[in-house]
Amino acid sequence: MNNSLDVVQIRRITAEQTVPLRHSVLWPDFPASHVLLADDAAGLHLGAFIPSEDTPVAVVSVFKESIPSSNTEEGGEPLPAARFRKLACDPAHRRRGIGSKLLEHMFNIAREELGCDVVWCDARVETQGWYERKGMRPFGEIFYKDNLPYIRMRRP
Repeated sequence: MNNSLDVVQIRRITAEQTVPLRHSVLWPDFPASHVLLADDAAGLHLGAFIPSEDTPVAVVSVFKESIPSSNTEEGGEPLPAARFRKLACDPAHRRRGIGSKLLEHMFNIAREELGCDVVWCDARVETQGWYERKGMRPFGEIFYKDNLPYIRMRRP
């Protein structure tokens, strides 16, 4: 039997190609400009595609960015870090492993291409368990963005 994930293709996309999914999934009650990032031009953007869709069904953007105030080893040297942002999966395609495959692909790119030992993000508290199942651990205190609780997560 074929694994449905075998048909998922992860490929690089433009920042502009991430916007419709970022907007509809993450901040639908705000204008689309709310999901644009000032550093989008410096990021690496990935999309997960399936044969029946012309547009990505999941997206993520990754940037070389240090972890705020805690990105050091025992000796005090900063660790090279990558931050991913705006991970979004079309609700019609959730629970199929597509987001997990995209996240793993992004972890590999952060390590192999960006040379980063640590990957981190600001995650909505409601998604913390999902990220923990992917090997990420929370750090820092809960904080809020537009009245939604967030926690920082990292994976070495």
